[in-house]
Amino acid sequence: MGPIKHKALINVDLGEAYGNWACGPDEELLPLIDHANIACGFHASDPLIMMNTVRLCKQHGVKIGAHPGLPDLQGFGRREMKFSPEELTAITIYQVGALQGFLSAESVPLHHVKPHGVLYGMMCRDYEVAKAVMQGIPKGVPVFGLAGTEMERAAADLGVQFWAEMYGDVKYNANGHLVIDRKK
Repeated sequence: MGPIKHKALINVDLGEAYGNWACGPDEELLPLIDHANIACGFHASDPLIMMNTVRLCKQHGVKIGAHPGLPDLQGFGRREMKFSPEELTAITIYQVGALQGFLSAESVPLHHVKPHGVLYGMMCRDYEVAKAVMQGIPKGVPVFGLAGTEMERAAADLGVQFWAEMYGDVKYNANGHLVIDRKK
């Protein structure tokens, strides 16, 4: 076997607590990861959680991405909803913008965007959904997504840099597509 050409980078969804409810061992994971996908308030998180998560990532040198989802706090962004393309672009701009406010306050750049849950799944299989979300991503900011999907095709068509990823904790079906469960 030859030398390893690329380091495997680890990205983790963080800041998915809400109010008094914790969700995941964020602080314990930070020393172990390269990139954090911070929830932006629609599927999880709130302003204090977002602010504190950005500060913790900065302390640990972790690159920060926005993790926008569908407006589904009760279902944790895992219930499919129908939106017009204009609405999908707007909810993406809104959520990414919320995180950018906290990043700006800490002088930290937005590194990437990684859609959450069922929105991610919808983008994988529906070109129009993927295109609408991509149009809400700031120019020059890459998107993390699943290779060989409509998400990758929309990114290429719109000139959005695409970083392919794989999951170690999510099921895949026989066609290589993710199975997004309503519960984990």
